[in-house]
This record gives sequence, C-alpha cells and structure tokens, in this order.
Amino acid sequence: MATRTVTIASSVGLHARPASLFVEAAADSGLDVEIGRPGQDAVDATSILGVMALGATHGEEVVLTASGDDADAVLDKLVALLATDLDAE
Repeated sequence: MATRTVTIASSVGLHARPASLFVEAAADSGLDVEIGRPGQDAVDATSILGVMALGATHGEEVVLTASGDDADAVLDKLVALLATDLDAE
C-alpha cells in the first residue's frame, strides 16, 4: 500500500469544486484510494460526500493511501492535484 501526505492548497479546502475534481481523479484511477487526516479514520476518496465531510481546510495536511498497480503514480498525481489551488483555475 502506497501512502502520501499533502497540504491542501485550495483556498476553500476540499469543498465543492476542489473536492469534485479530486474525487473524479481518484475514481478515474480505478484503484482503492482513501483520504483522511493524520491519525484519524480515512474515507473512500471516490465518495464526494465522504471527502466533503472530512472538512479539510486550506493548509491542512491529509494522508492519501492507495493499493493496486501503479499506486505510487496515482498518488503522485492526486498529491499534485491537492497541492494546487483548484479555485484559482
């Protein structure tokens, strides 16, 4: 299982548009991907309700995990997405 920690860059955190873009990318990966706060239970990264319910805010760290073929590459892509201010685009 691959793991990455990333700081949320979007000014509104993982809410609305940034959450939607992240969930879509996680779902497109075809892997089992989870996201959560360090030390807390993770949620399914393909669930928009689960991701938004995390309430992850700008500047907060989250932990991503994935299992399956190319898990490291998938997480690298998702980390790059979360490390970008998706509201600025």
